[in-house]
Amino acid sequence: MEKVSLDDVQVQTNPVADQSIRKPVSQALGTTDFAFNYFELQPEESFSGGMHRHHDQEEVFYVLEGEATFETPDDEHVIGTDEAIRFEPGEYQTGRNSGDGPLRGLAMGAPGARHDWDQIDALLFCSECDEETDHAMSLTDDGRFEFECRDCGNEL
Repeated sequence: MEKVSLDDVQVQTNPVADQSIRKPVSQALGTTDFAFNYFELQPEESFSGGMHRHHDQEEVFYVLEGEATFETPDDEHVIGTDEAIRFEPGEYQTGRNSGDGPLRGLAMGAPGARHDWDQIDALLFCSECDEETDHAMSLTDDGRFEFECRDCGNEL
C-alpha cells in the first residue's frame, strides 16, 4: 500500500501545455497500471496542449470545480463541476478550462501509469501535405516534443 497527500506531490507541467498546476499523483504513488493526475488550470489553460490521441490508453477527466471544454475533430463537449468525460483509445481530443475562474480537475488513464510515446499521435497541420494529418510524437532528452507527419515524414 502507498499513501500520499496531494500537498506533497510535486508540480510537473507538460512541456507543450499551458498549465498552472499538474501533479502526477500516480507517479508519487508508484502505480504501474493506472495514470492519475491532478490539475489546477486558469481560464484558457489546457490539460494537454493540443489535439492528440492515445492508441494504448483510455482517459477519463473529472471536474472537481469549474468548467472544461473538450474538443474532438467533429464536436465540442462542455463539462462542469462533478461531471466526467471518457475518451477511448484512438479517439482524438483536447481539453481546456473554458470557464471564467479556476478549474480543479482529475485526469485518469489506463492501462499504464505512463504514456508510451510511440502510441500517441498529434493532429497537426502539415505544410507538405497541406492539411491536418496524424503526427508521431517523440520526447527529446531536454523535455521537448518533436513531431513527424505519418503521411509524408515532414518533421516539425
